[in-house]
Amino acid sequence: MTKDDTNQALCHLIARRIAGSPNGRITFAEYMELALYDPEHGYYATNVANIGMHGDFFTSPHLGADFGELLGDLFVEMWQTLGEPAKFTLVEMGAGQGVLAADLLTYVRRRHPGFFEALEYTIVEKSAALVVEQRQRLGSFAEQAGKLHWSTLAEIEPDSVRGCFFANELVDAFPVHQFVIAEGKLQEIYVTARSTENGTVFQEVSGEPSTPIAEFFELVGLEPRTLGEGYRSEVNLLALDWLEAVAQRLAHGYLLTIDYGHTTSQYYHPTRAKGTLQCYYQHTVHDDPYAHVGRQDLTAHVNFTALERQAERCGLSNLGLTRQSLLLVAQGIAERIAALGTGSRPEQFMETLRRRDALHRLIDPQGLGNFGVLVQGKGLETALALKVLSMTASAP
Repeated sequence: MTKDDTNQALCHLIARRIAGSPNGRITFAEYMELALYDPEHGYYATNVANIGMHGDFFTSPHLGADFGELLGDLFVEMWQTLGEPAKFTLVEMGAGQGVLAADLLTYVRRRHPGFFEALEYTIVEKSAALVVEQRQRLGSFAEQAGKLHWSTLAEIEPDSVRGCFFANELVDAFPVHQFVIAEGKLQEIYVTARSTENGTVFQEVSGEPSTPIAEFFELVGLEPRTLGEGYRSEVNLLALDWLEAVAQRLAHGYLLTIDYGHTTSQYYHPTRAKGTLQCYYQHTVHDDPYAHVGRQDLTAHVNFTALERQAERCGLSNLGLTRQSLLLVAQGIAERIAALGTGSRPEQFMETLRRRDALHRLIDPQGLGNFGVLVQGKGLETALALKVLSMTASAP
């Protein structure tokens, strides 16, 4: 790495953390936490402008309002299955730039006024910089008393939410522990640092696991030693803690998780012997988390089996695992595509082509359409009335 493409202040901060740690090393999860979420120098504190269609990465809401509108219809369905309560709390965890929230709220206010009247929208966001952008985009809704507010997950009272928690591309950004099978044993990857004339260089060493990684494999039903010598991947322990915290706060309703990921058998498949960690930097995807420190996004795929097994421990029901393409088909995306005209003027024609392309990208089986959609719930008897739960799919 060079001084031109890395955040040197962040590198120095991480190096100091390493120097002050036992054995002069930190877990990869701690490194990833600092690289992404340090409140002063982390990626999500300093690179908000690099998110979107022309940034390091984009998400489904950046393709247009349709994604948020179709999710809005799904949340109306959820409200109806709960008996149309006078208050329906929708908690978006990791709201990005607020694009999805703006599209969803604008749509349901116009098309579903009864639901909008009952709706209380809460955003849980870790990045202070993103909260600033969210408040700017969602100001008109925040001004309506009780309609929209920001909170931490810890501030939400246990058994207080009747409605739905949802997360779109959140869990993939949780810091993960990395492991490797070495000499037939499960070893954890640690990060060390050394100074050079070009700045701080981070290196890896392996050692005994610092955390109950072995218990994670028991949870998902896998013996890690069967993976083979040199097999390297990751485990997302924070996802388990997150799901437990959500389950404690959900009194009656749903948890909707949309993300790229796999079931255990696919996640730890022999063809993924280097893991699923990905780095996003200036429109490119690569696999070096120690380049462009603080300037690139780091993600790892989601293990949906882990979320399902943890749900069973935490009192949630697993209602269905499907794909984003099938979710959106259930909510009417095909009808939206069919209803597109061509327009009589060139600019109308080009706008129609743009929107048609965006709709197709949302359901592309080689891209966003292949994202996993996990629906879980608590205290439900009529959940199968949701159209999405009638759409079956092979495991992501």
